[in-house]
Amino acid sequence: METAKPVNLAFFLLSVMLTGAIAGAFVWLVLYAMDLGLEFIWDGVASWFGRYYPILMCVIGGVVIALFARRYGNYPEDLRTVLAKVKRDGSYPHDKLGVMSVAALLPLVFGGSVGPEAGLTGVIAGLCSWVGERLRRFGEDFRELTEAGVTATLSALFTAPLYGFAVGLDGSRERNDAPSFTGWKKALIYAFAVIGALGSFLLLTHFIGGGLPLPHYEWTAISTDEVIWLIPLVIVGATVGMLFLISDIILARFSDKLGNKMWKPVVAGLLLGICGVVLPLTMFSGESQSSELDGMWTTMSAAMLITIGVVKVLVTAMCVNMGWRGGHFFPIIFAGISIGYGMAAIAGIDPVFSLCVVTAALLGAVMRKPLMVVLLLFLCFPLISAIPMFIAALVGSRIPVPTSLTDGAEAAA
Repeated sequence: METAKPVNLAFFLLSVMLTGAIAGAFVWLVLYAMDLGLEFIWDGVASWFGRYYPILMCVIGGVVIALFARRYGNYPEDLRTVLAKVKRDGSYPHDKLGVMSVAALLPLVFGGSVGPEAGLTGVIAGLCSWVGERLRRFGEDFRELTEAGVTATLSALFTAPLYGFAVGLDGSRERNDAPSFTGWKKALIYAFAVIGALGSFLLLTHFIGGGLPLPHYEWTAISTDEVIWLIPLVIVGATVGMLFLISDIILARFSDKLGNKMWKPVVAGLLLGICGVVLPLTMFSGESQSSELDGMWTTMSAAMLITIGVVKVLVTAMCVNMGWRGGHFFPIIFAGISIGYGMAAIAGIDPVFSLCVVTAALLGAVMRKPLMVVLLLFLCFPLISAIPMFIAALVGSRIPVPTSLTDGAEAAA
């Protein structure tokens, strides 16, 4: 395709945009189904039971997840694994798209502290691989649809086009064969995929509803008070990020030793339900809880806000390693927001400054990629926050990880 005629390139770009639009629509559909499931289980049925309903429902969820995994296997795969396979092979297995879709939804609707990004990315990657294989008679270049679909999925899911675009262009992983496109053509392909995905996702969200209602914070200027607190906020966020890495690797090793025990998701569900009774905001993926926190944080103590964020980090590590499979980005963002509010209450500074710095430092420690952190957090924070976020993410990513935890840090990224 490097020497293709303009008409062939135009046809391929239209195919990429359509693929992106389908990916965006599918992301919206799964999130809409998630909202319906959450509304039924946690609003409708919950009214029939008392205070301890979260324990009951999370244990039931653990049983359902365990039975489903025993019948169909451990799905979905984590985001890192999906991206690695796509980058390496240019494709992703698509023989169990239905199974992967249901597996992605189960922990979400039962209140798991996991995000939807891992399951959705795997399903879209498989779907795009299936389409690409059937269009390959028009040219080998259609294998690029899988990577374009992943880019589109992440852009739509996070409503952060620059993040998805950067993930698509990340060439840190090697492929078994040479890519069909390089340079400006590859960038153009991902741009068309992002446009298609965001277009369909935002249109469906506008006219029907759904989506991920993460708040978007506004902020105008930095005062001397904020500058003074920059380093303490970074240290707090990075420390909690290290706590996630440590708990993640310890629980992963513990889970591996247990093997495929059916009771693992059930025990995780019991502990999740107990946390839900004591600290309700520690359940679910975190985007709705972030909006809820915005309206009530001033009525809560700083200690309570920080405790919620720390417990959220621990519960997320438990869920993703004990059978409630999913992503960790949305729960980690919520944890950063909760701790950021707590630190703002202590310091008496602009809360949005505190939120963006703590969250960026936390994600920086977890992801180890400061630029990607900033691009992702534009989901919540304005462009003016780019410099303090980058400083926070950079410092967080440079905090040394003990050698025994290095593999865990790379997996979390």
